[in-house]
Amino acid sequence: MPATKGPAGYFPSIEKKYGEPVAHWQDLIRSSPLTKHMELVNWLKAEHGLGHGHANALVAHTLAEGRGA
Repeated sequence: MPATKGPAGYFPSIEKKYGEPVAHWQDLIRSSPLTKHMELVNWLKAEHGLGHGHANALVAHTLAEGRGA
């Protein structure tokens, strides 16, 4: 099985480090009143203690899903 590329490649380490499934973070992102990529990244970092790379990967993947990607 080939390695997962792109933002989803971070998901196993995100789940291991923060102890929550990716779906938990995606639900938070979707329910946030924020809509801009960097606003969401900064919110996850400030409010939930995620690192920049992890927050960025989650936001990028979640927003892309919402756009039919």
